[in-house]
Amino acid sequence: MAIQVTRTYVASIRNQQQVKGDLDSLGFAASKLWNIARWTIERIWSETGTIPEDGPLKAYLKNHERYADLNSQSSQRVIEELAEAFRGWYAKRRNGDDRANPPKYRKHNGDHPRSTVTFKEDGFKHDSHNNRIRLSKGRNLKNHWSDFILCDIETRPDVVVENVRQVRAVWNGDEWELHIVCKHEIEAESPGDETAGIDLGISNFAAIAYSTGDHELYPGNALKTDERYFAKEIAKCNSSRSNKALRLRRKRSERRSHYMHAVTRHIVTECVERDVGTVAVGDLEGIREDDETVEARNWGDRGNEGLHRWAFDRFTNLLTYKAKAEGITVVTVSERDTSKTCSWCGQKRKANRVERGLYVCRGCDAVMNADSNGAENIRRRLDQAEKVTLNPSADRSSGRVARPVVNLFRRGERDPSCGQGMFAEQASICKP
Repeated sequence: MAIQVTRTYVASIRNQQQVKGDLDSLGFAASKLWNIARWTIERIWSETGTIPEDGPLKAYLKNHERYADLNSQSSQRVIEELAEAFRGWYAKRRNGDDRANPPKYRKHNGDHPRSTVTFKEDGFKHDSHNNRIRLSKGRNLKNHWSDFILCDIETRPDVVVENVRQVRAVWNGDEWELHIVCKHEIEAESPGDETAGIDLGISNFAAIAYSTGDHELYPGNALKTDERYFAKEIAKCNSSRSNKALRLRRKRSERRSHYMHAVTRHIVTECVERDVGTVAVGDLEGIREDDETVEARNWGDRGNEGLHRWAFDRFTNLLTYKAKAEGITVVTVSERDTSKTCSWCGQKRKANRVERGLYVCRGCDAVMNADSNGAENIRRRLDQAEKVTLNPSADRSSGRVARPVVNLFRRGERDPSCGQGMFAEQASICKP
């Protein structure tokens, strides 16, 4: 079966010195347009009490002088990013995160940072023969009508840049680089008819139950360690907007992103080896709400902090597109009551979860790892969501639900594809 997948490749710019000045101008222009749109939103917000969507905002700013500093599609993308940032802030506030702040202005001590500039179909031209990408300037920044930025690019030897859909010029803190979004058509067949369920959490980032009876955990210790370390280091900075603080935040984001990619890549590889054709992921919508009052639930200071920072959607999105390339279907099912229900006898009792990580059923005396029990319940809901035929003959009496395999993230081990940490070892959990 032929499917289309999207890949983003990072390309270095070989003629950095020749194009840096022009790219700086575009990056500064993107920051200025962001600030103008941010000021416009604040004015409309104070007068009407509402935040405009990106459509009306683009129509309103289309005739602004700074709008023509960039290619029209690039200017539109800047405004879309601002609208997305406001929606994200509003979602956090709605879910009870009182510390969330609306998007800020991109300016510090009178200086505009180098913002990312996105070029869509009309804003770039790819020369695959000479490994070049031509980027359009805005009308205000051109010396003449044919003025453009010509970048000589270099990617990894195994990367084939073709069918380019979008190009982003990104300042990585030291120099400009291009993120090239390509669309490829590949052949992908489903590995098999087995199924798996994934329960997402804070202590254990993910727990997986396979229809074969195997269970695995992915602890979130690496993420927690990074969060504590970078929070302390940022707090030591003289200003939260200092260059050091910005570098620390960027490093934290890169580590978090790599962890997400590593865990999803490892899960997909395991699913292929186990002939898994369908994966169910718990839908965490409403997890921040109390079941009875439907108001923001209080998980405690540490729980609330971890919950609002957790990237539930990002994991699901990464898993979906990686699994799609292998012919695996990812669906979301309701996670409600999966932590309370016994996956063996079906008894639903909140008290069965006696402590974090331990589930003891008073009905059938089953003793299980709580996250593995939740993952198994999510997997079993596939028959209701997608009419998938489950495997009822799997042996679940071996203790694998009580003592699942734990996949540890090793920063000392190196992934050949990126040179960073990976899930290199597996260990049996010490206690249920």
